[in-house]
Amino acid sequence: MAVYTDINDEELALLLADYDIGTALAFKGMAEGVENSNFLLETTGGRYFLTVYEKRMREEELPFFLDLMRWLAQHGFPSAAPLADRKGVTIKRVRGKPAAIVEFLPGLSVRRPTVDHCREAGEGLARLHQAAQGFPGTRANDLGQASWASLFATLREAADGLKPGLAATISGDLDRLAAAWPQGLPTGVIHADYFPDNVFFTAGKFAGAIDFYFACVDALAYDVAVALNAWCFEADGSFNITSARALVAGYESLRPLTAAERQALPALAHGAAMRFFLTRLEAWGATPAGALVRPKDPLEYERKLAVHRAAPDLVLFGAPA
Repeated sequence: MAVYTDINDEELALLLADYDIGTALAFKGMAEGVENSNFLLETTGGRYFLTVYEKRMREEELPFFLDLMRWLAQHGFPSAAPLADRKGVTIKRVRGKPAAIVEFLPGLSVRRPTVDHCREAGEGLARLHQAAQGFPGTRANDLGQASWASLFATLREAADGLKPGLAATISGDLDRLAAAWPQGLPTGVIHADYFPDNVFFTAGKFAGAIDFYFACVDALAYDVAVALNAWCFEADGSFNITSARALVAGYESLRPLTAAERQALPALAHGAAMRFFLTRLEAWGATPAGALVRPKDPLEYERKLAVHRAAPDLVLFGAPA
């Protein structure tokens, strides 16, 4: 469970006293997420999520994330809008850490997405990109391609500890990505963490997305590449082209990719796999003692890197020349 900061009954009651949402009936930590402490909260006024933002989160960036969630909810995208207390304050403090309560978003995530789920997820991602148009906030992607080499410089020993010789392989990948990274693609607000556990379905249909705490302004097609990695690999490590085609078709039913975006997908997908490999490797040896959290295995994304390295045109699947 992703709970680094526990909250006792007295602390919870003190927090809720500032809101018009009633008193607590149920409160439990959630397994989803690895960056912050997340709780499902049920009160006499309804159901909500409470997030306590941990050390990786920069407090000065919270208004961007929370304002984006509110903007999306106001512009037709199913997002959990943050609540303000009686004084209009959205960002609160729990044990000295920033915290926020957001609306409950109904639906269920899926552990093993089907082709139909992938199509729905792709359409949902396009809906997100469309709804975010005009959002006035901006935030650079601090985990984008420009950050990877410096991040890896601190992780070379950890990489070789994970798998002998891996550091040299990753260095080669980073060099190739730096030389080939696409430029000039259409940009906008992206989710940047569009994984199955952050997407909800109801009766098999897309019902919304959560966890916008990596959202930023970057190439829209990079978000598609993140999703291809997250949704379209099987448990045995193989890439499911049928699922990938469905995800892209769902996306393009609302927002067709440009020819340049299509041609950029191989590099973007390779790079997206690198981003999640590096951050998982960083977290692998840095989980705080006593935290109720299971860090995600970086080798899952090392295997995806190997697939992209061996078959660089894999995600083109019939893109126009």
